[in-house]
Amino acid sequence: MLVHSETEMLKYGEKLGRTLKAPVIIELLGDVGVGKTTLTRGIARGLGVTTEVTSPSFTLSKEYAGKKYHLIHYDFYRLSDPGIMSEDLAEAISDPQAITIIEWGQSVQNVLPKERKTIDIKYIDEKTRELVEK
Repeated sequence: MLVHSETEMLKYGEKLGRTLKAPVIIELLGDVGVGKTTLTRGIARGLGVTTEVTSPSFTLSKEYAGKKYHLIHYDFYRLSDPGIMSEDLAEAISDPQAITIIEWGQSVQNVLPKERKTIDIKYIDEKTRELVEK
């Protein structure tokens, strides 16, 4: 699927967020600046999150309350060794009321369940991205 703007990315995420039923794990793939956090913002809107969603690049994780479920957002970009974060992630994954989104999950692949949704966001040009769901 192609999205041609940040607004379209947000709308796609919002539509997806409205369909999710916890527990679910979503791994987002893609280069820096391709729109992973923008997609997460849209998903959060669809879940009824009213607070601002920001990238957890420096804090590694952030949690948001939605109407029915809560959203746990991880960004492991700066993490080469997961250490104790593996335990934190494993706890989040086992939470029956959580929608868990993971960016840069290479360092925690051994913790991630096989039953997860993967969305690969590919840069096409300045405004266009291709979203490939796996």
